[in-house]
Amino acid sequence: MNLEVQRSFFNDHQARFSSETIRSYQISLRQFFSFCNKNYNEVRAADVRAWLASLEEKSLKPRSIHLKLSALKSFYNYCMEENMLKKDPTLTIQPPKIDDSLPRYLSKRQVALLQELTKGDRRDRALIETFYVTGVRVSELINIRLEDIKWDMRQIWIKGKGKKVRFVLFTNECEVRLKAYLHEREIQSDYLFCNRKGGALSRVFIEKKFTAFSDKLGFKIVPHMMRHTFATHLTEKNMDFSYIQELLGHSNINSTRVYTRLMDNARKKQYDRYR
Repeated sequence: MNLEVQRSFFNDHQARFSSETIRSYQISLRQFFSFCNKNYNEVRAADVRAWLASLEEKSLKPRSIHLKLSALKSFYNYCMEENMLKKDPTLTIQPPKIDDSLPRYLSKRQVALLQELTKGDRRDRALIETFYVTGVRVSELINIRLEDIKWDMRQIWIKGKGKKVRFVLFTNECEVRLKAYLHEREIQSDYLFCNRKGGALSRVFIEKKFTAFSDKLGFKIVPHMMRHTFATHLTEKNMDFSYIQELLGHSNINSTRVYTRLMDNARKKQYDRYR
């Protein structure tokens, strides 16, 4: 019964949810109903609280718990709208307070170390350069097709969240790295970065790559940090926020303004060091 209702939920929200949101919500709902072991219409608020408590015991970050609860709330809101339930079990559940933590990014020296580490592998080097100079999300990078690249203008058309399309720019250095990789690649594929069968690289594959990079360099790097690094370094160069917002594909400029706070925080640390 749960799976049938979930299918209806995702089918009805297909146009509204991005592929990443659907993936995240599917995982969250699967985890909840596996934990609860009840039909959706038998769930009570106590079951939801017990699940959240179990996530906290596993030391899950408040932001992650918040996202999982959002999936459950969205699902039960749908059930109420479709008159499948008389009472929403998530209605009185408050999400955990999220720490106002700033995103982590790489220094220019750390970027240089990462570039140096990957220079022996043309695909890895091109991958790092594309992440760094475009600021794309992992889900966007793995779906870039060769037809999306406008080499003469150094632009890549990106299909982002909510099926929004935008273009990002890349540098001459990135162009050189990409062309060297594509020239060496023997596999025929429509994708910019492909696996051995010519299909798109998986998110898991890239995450494992970054884990290996972290182990070798001695500092933690995850793919999304490259996006924060891209935006932070542009902010350091005083690029207008509206341009950074467009390049990142943020619908709300407040999402972009966090990088101002990053700079303010960095300046304060630098000031304190010289006091």
